[in-house]
Amino acid sequence: MTLIDGKATAATIKAEIKAEVEQIVAAGGKRPHLAAVLVGHDGGSETYVRNKVLACEACGFRSSLIRYEDTITEAELLDCVKQLNEDADVDGFIVQLPLPKHISEQKVIEAIDYRKDVDGFHPINVGRMAIGLPCYISATPKGILELLRRYNIETSGKKCVVLGRSNIVGKPMAQLMMQKQYGDATVTVCHSRSQSLREECLAADIIIAAIGRPGFLTADMVKPGAVVIDVGTTRVPDATRPKGFRLSGDVDFDNVAPLCSYITPVPGGVGPMTICMLMLNTLAAGKHEYYQ
Repeated sequence: MTLIDGKATAATIKAEIKAEVEQIVAAGGKRPHLAAVLVGHDGGSETYVRNKVLACEACGFRSSLIRYEDTITEAELLDCVKQLNEDADVDGFIVQLPLPKHISEQKVIEAIDYRKDVDGFHPINVGRMAIGLPCYISATPKGILELLRRYNIETSGKKCVVLGRSNIVGKPMAQLMMQKQYGDATVTVCHSRSQSLREECLAADIIIAAIGRPGFLTADMVKPGAVVIDVGTTRVPDATRPKGFRLSGDVDFDNVAPLCSYITPVPGGVGPMTICMLMLNTLAAGKHEYYQ
């Protein structure tokens, strides 16, 4: 069993990005600039945004953090998006989700200029991804593809099961894994209503678990030699931990890992790659790689 080290891989990629940025700047080019908009004081969002700012520093990017209280109106937030769309110095930006209930997340996502949508959530980027055109691919699926590539894990012709059908992970992951230029695999999507879920998983060469249920994938669902990618990050109460909780993946790691050829841990697997891929998308935005 080989443990897929997302933390080390992300560190390598960030060093590669930093070297390229310094070359761009030395040649008289512009340093990439990522802006993040944070509404309210959600603990998880605070952590994510702080890590994104630190990643920008590690990659040699400029970063801006724009903060609002959760009392901000939808119109005010949309005005902020409009200003960032029009700011020529900002190459890409994100509006950290979730947003307060009185604000339509979809309306905000659609208001972002798709050429600056480094989260890859805008319908234009989602549509371009679905038909294999150059675009910003959302960070978690992109990170998983990068881990598979860097660990030389064969995907072409393999049977891949994606557990979960979310717009952020499950759906794009399935589309990418079936596309010839990425996974080139035979893909099955399973979810909470799938009746033959265990049988599908047992037949899979690659399982990508993104269902949001701690320990959901158990050893009796995994065939020997399978590759297991765990996207789950659920906070589970744990009085023995300083913060009072621990992060749990969707995989029963202790019992599943011995069966696998490759497996990602939680934490330290897919998570670090997600922020790293946001940096790669920002670099592409700064270079106008996909959109002129």
